[in-house]
Amino acid sequence: MLRIERATRDAIVAHAKRDHPDEACGIVAGPAGSDRAERLVEMVNAAGSPTFYEFDSLDLLALYREMDDRDEEPVVVYHSHTATEAYPSRTDIGLASEPNAHYVLVSTREHGNNDGPVEFRSYRIVDGVVTEEPVEVVEQLPTNTVESES
Repeated sequence: MLRIERATRDAIVAHAKRDHPDEACGIVAGPAGSDRAERLVEMVNAAGSPTFYEFDSLDLLALYREMDDRDEEPVVVYHSHTATEAYPSRTDIGLASEPNAHYVLVSTREHGNNDGPVEFRSYRIVDGVVTEEPVEVVEQLPTNTVESES
């Protein structure tokens, strides 16, 4: 299950609507080894396409170096579909290279960049196998509490 803060979900949706009719894309980073989607990084769709997204290779390299420096990893990899449902295409499945990430798709097909609702769905994609998962939107992620053994 993907647990995501409302503000992060809303920012992803706003990015998808803002970039419509082109696909939007980005990453939500979190602490390495956790499942906490904490830091939204909007990326530029280097393809500039309504049917395909591509991270700019230099921007992506810089982001991975920054995540490495901050001991983070991609928790969510997201992009939008502008004319189809929020389900991974064959191309999306082929590009999925983060087995621990949640792959979020937002469909703006019904309402484009206006105020209407969108589809917001999350998947795990591992070795070409797509599994949809529930999304829980919370006001705030719970704080991590680590109990030490005495």
